[in-house]
Amino acid sequence: MNILIVDDHPLIREGLANVLAELDSGARVFEAASADEAVAAFAQHAPLSLVLLDLGLPGAQGMSLLEQLRGTRPDVPVVVLSANDQRDVVLAAIDAGAMGFISKRSPTPVLVNALRLVLAGGVYVPPQVIGPTAVTDAVPAANASAAPVAAAARGPAELRTPRTLAELGLTDRQAEVLALIVQGKPNKLICRDLDLAEGTVKTHISAILRALDVANRTQAVFKLSKLGIQLPALAIRARRGAQ
Repeated sequence: MNILIVDDHPLIREGLANVLAELDSGARVFEAASADEAVAAFAQHAPLSLVLLDLGLPGAQGMSLLEQLRGTRPDVPVVVLSANDQRDVVLAAIDAGAMGFISKRSPTPVLVNALRLVLAGGVYVPPQVIGPTAVTDAVPAANASAAPVAAAARGPAELRTPRTLAELGLTDRQAEVLALIVQGKPNKLICRDLDLAEGTVKTHISAILRALDVANRTQAVFKLSKLGIQLPALAIRARRGAQ
């Protein structure tokens, strides 16, 4: 497993490298301290399994580097690490294609479990963004047959809440499209991965948004996080095949 850490603070990079040893003792960790170094390392070290990205880097503004990395190689998941975990920042990062957002104030177990979730094909959303019913820890990647999204707690009052995509009225094909949306893939790549026409993909996406009662992709990710719905394993297979 190859992991790229992008952060301009040496102590943070060193600390993250030590934590990643818990994730995979055989992981190879590469480092970058600026936007230029990140772009170079991103191109040089292939294949990459994961990128950990700080937003406040020299040579980068806002989500520009995140968007560049995701646009260059959308098969590589990028997780944002930031001290600024305000809701609007988290939303913007997920909307720009981040597969997770982890506050730098998070304890180590949360960081490790969140990264396991992302490597399993899911999206980690901080519980304070999802809402008060969310659990603190991410779901471990124990179920290889499904791509999870960060799960919310299920109380007695939620027993009648839809827990599967079929219960939401989505077809198997729409479920596959949704799984790739959660990966942050744009329409053109969804078309390629599923061998569908762009018009067909747009029709499926419209149906998905209606079923989830949301207005855009970012809201769809958060809605799935609240519901704790499992996604099909196709997204995992597609990404591994690309690597």
